[in-house]
Amino acid sequence: MKHSHDLDCKDLLSQMNDYIDGDLDETLCSEIEAHIKTCQHCQIIVDTLKKTITLCREEGREVNLPPDARQRLFEKLNLPENDD
Repeated sequence: MKHSHDLDCKDLLSQMNDYIDGDLDETLCSEIEAHIKTCQHCQIIVDTLKKTITLCREEGREVNLPPDARQRLFEKLNLPENDD
C-alpha cells in the first residue's frame, strides 16, 4: 500500500507501544497519525490495541472471547492454544 509520507507499516508497528503510551515526540506522532489515516490495516491494529488496553485496565471485569475469535487470535500470534 502506497502512503503519502515516509512512515511504513513496519515502522509504525515498531513504535506502537510508545505511541499508545504517549511517549513519542510530536513529529513522530504526527507521522504515525498521517499513516493511520491512510492505512486501514494499521487503523485496525491501533484501534484493537487501544480497546484491549482499556479492557485490561478495567478491574474486576472478565472478558471471554468467542471460541472462533480466540482461535484466530492465537493463530495470528503463532501461539499454541491452551484450554487451561
